[in-house]
Amino acid sequence: MNGELPATSTVSRLAIHGGEPTITRPGPHFRWPVISDDTRRAVLRQLDEAVSLYDRSGVVARLEQRLETALGVPHALLFNSGTSALFALFAGAALGPGDEVLVPDYSFFASSSPLFFTGATPVLVDCDGSGNMDPEKARELITQRTRAVLVTHMWGVPCDMDAFTGLCRDRGLRLFEDISHSFGATWKGRPVGTFGTAAALSLQAQKILPGGEGGVLLTGDDELFHRALALGHYTKRCLQEIPEGHLLHSYGVTGLGLKLRIHPLAAAIAEQQLDTVPAVLAGRRRCARRILQELRAIPGIDLPPIAEQAEPSWYGLFFSLDRDLVQRGLVADVLAALRAEGCCEIDHPKITSPVHRYPLFRDPGRVHPGYGTLPERDFPVAEAFSARSFKLPVWHEEADDPLVGQYLEAIRKVMNHFMRGGDGA
Repeated sequence: MNGELPATSTVSRLAIHGGEPTITRPGPHFRWPVISDDTRRAVLRQLDEAVSLYDRSGVVARLEQRLETALGVPHALLFNSGTSALFALFAGAALGPGDEVLVPDYSFFASSSPLFFTGATPVLVDCDGSGNMDPEKARELITQRTRAVLVTHMWGVPCDMDAFTGLCRDRGLRLFEDISHSFGATWKGRPVGTFGTAAALSLQAQKILPGGEGGVLLTGDDELFHRALALGHYTKRCLQEIPEGHLLHSYGVTGLGLKLRIHPLAAAIAEQQLDTVPAVLAGRRRCARRILQELRAIPGIDLPPIAEQAEPSWYGLFFSLDRDLVQRGLVADVLAALRAEGCCEIDHPKITSPVHRYPLFRDPGRVHPGYGTLPERDFPVAEAFSARSFKLPVWHEEADDPLVGQYLEAIRKVMNHFMRGGDGA
C-alpha cells in the first residue's frame, strides 16, 4: 500500500453520500481519436483518389512504407483489423494441428483467438504483477509441441523483452508480439514489435495509431510475409509481390481464398494520425508521470511495476486497490464512489480480462471442429490483477491538466474515505 492517511480526521463527504462532487463538468472527459481538420482533409482527398485499391499503391503503399521506416522492419502489411493481422501472422507462420503457442491469459481475447482457425492450440500463461505475461511461468509450460510465444504489451507497458527473447532463443521458439496497445513504446530504446519473428498492430479507433478499423502485420520473415499476403490479398498484389518461383505465386489470382485488406479511407485516417503520434506520446508520458507521482502518495493504491528499461506508450494507466478493500468486497463500491465524484472515465475493465473465463478458451470444440476441451488450470495473478485494477485514460494535451488534477483529487477523496474504514453504504 502506498501513501499515508492525512493527519486530520476530517474527510470530505463523498458525493455518493450527498456531498459535493469533485468534478461537475459533464462527460465525456476523454475523446479519442482526435478528428481534426487535417483528418477530414485526408479523408476527402482519399475519396477523390480511390476508395478501393487492388495492389500496393497510393495510401496503402505510403502508410506501409512509413511504418516500415518508423519501426525498421522490412515488411508492413495492412489488413482490415488487428484480428485479421494476427490471423495472418499465425497462418503465415504455418501453424497447424498439433502445434502449441504460449499466449497471455490476461489480455484481450483476440490476441490469441485467431489461433483456433489454424488448428493450433493456445496455451494460456499467467501474468506477473504488471499484467504482462510472466516469462518464468511461460518457461514452465513449454513442451515438445510448443512452436512459439505470443506476448501482448498490455495497456502500453512493454513486457520484459530480455527475458522473452532469451527464452525463445534458448528453446528454439518463434517470438510474436501483439503491439495493439503499445505502438510507440520501447524496451531499452528499441520499439516493441521488432524483437521477434513478427508482430501485429490494431488500428481500431481507440488505439494510439487509429484508423477507425484496420490492422498491420510487421515482419522481417519473407516466407511468413508471402503466406500472409496470400491469405488476405489476391490477384494484382499477390502476382506483383510473390516471386514467380514461389509455390504461392501460382495461387496469386485467388490467394488462399480470403480478402482481408484495409479500406483506403481507414488507411488515410491512419496515415494522417501517424503525423501526430510523436506529440501524442510526449503528452501522454508527461501526463502519466504526474498521475503516477500523485497516486503513489494516495493511501490504498498499488501501482503495477514498470521496468526502468521500459518506455510505455500509455494506452491506459492502471492502478490497483489495496487487497484488504478487495477482500471486504468493496471494489464495486469504490468504483461507484469515484463515478459519483464525476470520474466518468475511470473503468474496471471486464472484457479485457483473464481469457480462461470464456467458453471459447475452455471448450473450443463446441464451435471449432478438431478441438476438445482445453485443460483447466489456475491463473491466480491474472485473476487478482483483474479484480483489483482500475484503468485511467492518459491525456496528452496541456489544456486537460486541470481535469487531470480533479481526477486525482477525487481519487484521493474516495480512497481516504475507504481506507478510514468507510464503506459504500
